[in-house]
Amino acid sequence: MWSEPVARGATPRATSAARAVCLLGTGHAVPSGVLTSEAVDHRLGLAPGAIERLSGVRQRPVASRTDTAARLGAQAARRALEAAGLGLGDIDCLVAASGTMDQGMPSNAALIHRELGLRGVPGFDVNASCLGFIAALDTLSWAVQAGRYRRVLVVAADIASCGLDWNHLEASAIFGDGAAAAVLAPSGDGVGGRILAADLLTISEGAHLCQIPAGGSRHHPTRIDGAFEPLALFHMDGPRVFKLATRYLPDFLDRLLGAAGVTLRDIDWVVPHQASRLAMTHLSRRLGMGDERVVDIFSDHGNQIAASLPTALDTAVRDGRIRRGHRLLLLGTGAGLSLGGVVMEF
Repeated sequence: MWSEPVARGATPRATSAARAVCLLGTGHAVPSGVLTSEAVDHRLGLAPGAIERLSGVRQRPVASRTDTAARLGAQAARRALEAAGLGLGDIDCLVAASGTMDQGMPSNAALIHRELGLRGVPGFDVNASCLGFIAALDTLSWAVQAGRYRRVLVVAADIASCGLDWNHLEASAIFGDGAAAAVLAPSGDGVGGRILAADLLTISEGAHLCQIPAGGSRHHPTRIDGAFEPLALFHMDGPRVFKLATRYLPDFLDRLLGAAGVTLRDIDWVVPHQASRLAMTHLSRRLGMGDERVVDIFSDHGNQIAASLPTALDTAVRDGRIRRGHRLLLLGTGAGLSLGGVVMEF
C-alpha cells in the first residue's frame, strides 16, 4: 500500500492470529460539566473563536472536583452490561484500561471494582496510555480464547482536565474527561464477531514527548529539590509526536492489515483514537477513506485519553453507524510513544 521502508529499529513481524472473541456490549459515560472553547478564550483573554480554530474542539466534557474516574468507569460499565444483556454476576474478570490513575495505589481496576460492588472476581490494570483499550482488547482476547475467562469487562476511565497546564495551549485546548467500557466474550449465541489481527509497537525514543513526570517514585516529593506542582502537569511536544508517529505508521498499518488478510477497501469503519484534529485529518487523508468512514467525535469530546477510542466506538454503535458484521479498524497512538491497532469483525 505504501512504499515507505521499515524505520530503523523496527522489526517486521506477523501480528496476532484471528481469535473467535467478540464485544457483546459497549457503553460510555461523561461527567455533567462541559467546557466550551469559547469559555477557554475568555479565560485566557483570547479573541472569540481562537481556541476552536487552534484545536478543532468546540466543547469537551469536564469532571467536577468531586468526580472520580472510578465512578465514571462504573457508569460506563453498567451501560455496557445493559447493552450486552448481562448483569454483574455474569462477569468473571474486570480490567481497567485507563491512561490516568485515580490514585497512585491501588489499581484503577480495584477502585472501579469497589464502585460496582463486584465480589469474587479479579481486577487488574492494563495501562498503555491512550492505547489502553486496544492493549486490553488484544491481551485479554487470548485469555478468553483459551477459556481462562468467559466474560471480561474492560473499562477505560480518564480525568485529564485536572492535570492540564493552561500556559501550554497546544495541550490544554484539546483534552476532555470520560469513560467507556466493553464486554469481551467468546463468539457465539448469535454474535459472530472475531478479532482478525492486532498489533502494538512502542518507539521509546519518544517516551519524553508526552508525559506527566510526577505520580511515581522518580519525582516523588521526597526525592526532588524543586517545586512538585509543575511535575504533576501534562507536557506534550505535539509536532514531534506527530512527526515520529507518521514515520512509523505506514509500515505498521501495512503489517496489521496484511496479518488480518484484508485491505482498506474491506474496512467498513475506522475508529481512531481522537488524538487531535491534525492527527484525525492526516489519518483520513493517508487512508484515502473519506470522512464518511471514519468515526470522528473530536469536536465535542476532545481527547479523552484511553476512554477516547471506545467512546467513539460506542457512540457509533448506539447511533446505528456500526452494526453487527461490520469490519472495523481500531487505530491510534499513545504516550510511549506507541502505535496500536486492531482489525475486527463486530
